[in-house]
Amino acid sequence: MTNGTATTDLDATLEQYRVELTGYCYRMLGSSFEAEDAVQDTMIRAWRSIDKFEGRSSLRSWLYRIATNVCLDMLSAGNKRARPMDLTESTPLARAALSPRPDHTWLEPMPDDRVLPTLADPAEAAVAKESVRLAFMAALQRLPAKQRAVLILREVLAWKASEVAELLGTSVASVNSALQRARATLAERREPGADAAVADPLDEDQKKLLDRYVAAFEGYDMSALTALLHEDAIMTMPPFDLWLTGADDITGFMTTMGAACAHSKLLPVEVNGLPGFAQYKPDPENGGYTPWAVQALEISDGRITGFHCFLDTQRWFPLFGLPLRLEAETDEVEQGAQRG
Repeated sequence: MTNGTATTDLDATLEQYRVELTGYCYRMLGSSFEAEDAVQDTMIRAWRSIDKFEGRSSLRSWLYRIATNVCLDMLSAGNKRARPMDLTESTPLARAALSPRPDHTWLEPMPDDRVLPTLADPAEAAVAKESVRLAFMAALQRLPAKQRAVLILREVLAWKASEVAELLGTSVASVNSALQRARATLAERREPGADAAVADPLDEDQKKLLDRYVAAFEGYDMSALTALLHEDAIMTMPPFDLWLTGADDITGFMTTMGAACAHSKLLPVEVNGLPGFAQYKPDPENGGYTPWAVQALEISDGRITGFHCFLDTQRWFPLFGLPLRLEAETDEVEQGAQRG
């Protein structure tokens, strides 16, 4: 009984760190599923070696050390997650082609509630949210693994240099040098989407912009949508490496190659610290709506600057806790009448 109680207590103690550890591993790896695997591996290693935990550091620091080692092992192959604009040039609509690349190529989306713990300090919460946005995540992927860890621990999680040095088994001077190199690398190139300015919570103007976006997208009103897009707006669609720039090419694609998305339904989601939507497109064979994409929107100066659609719905919709089918509204009305 005592052992069972101790096991339950340890499980509960470790579990309280899951969300923040998932956020850390996600920033390190750029993959939703690899991050969750890394955290599960961390929990198992911690559970098995808890007797060796001597208490010289906090349990939280010890878990971060384990998680860091797990991530560094996973990154030893040198794989870096990317967005379409990291790999190819923007393609004019006239030459657009849908060429998929393997899953491991892409920076993956993540629901906010899986990586952003509840923080009492609004400033800390804002930093945490900004640090999982797609542009920052893409910037992290440009760093060597240990520089990545140092930058996240120092600038996102606000660890002291001495704490990071202890975690990595190195010197404070080495940590400070790695941080300087990481900052210099990130300063060399401004990532697309880095200027996204999303209030937390959304301000009234941003809420109105999103309401107008939903109306324009569900109505497939390209004139209304054009009015909401920045002139340099970017549209991406992983797993395809195609990306488009500008309202004309984006709306042109939506009315040609993307015409099957007309009359879709959108459900709001919180993804990578950004406003987003789960898109369900009409299912002509079975009626109702079938999953199509998780959309993440970047906003700046009252316009949409980034329109990122993640299309692997069999993976993303369960991750976000979304249903894999929506019934047509008319069906729901008829079913309600029959029940009545």
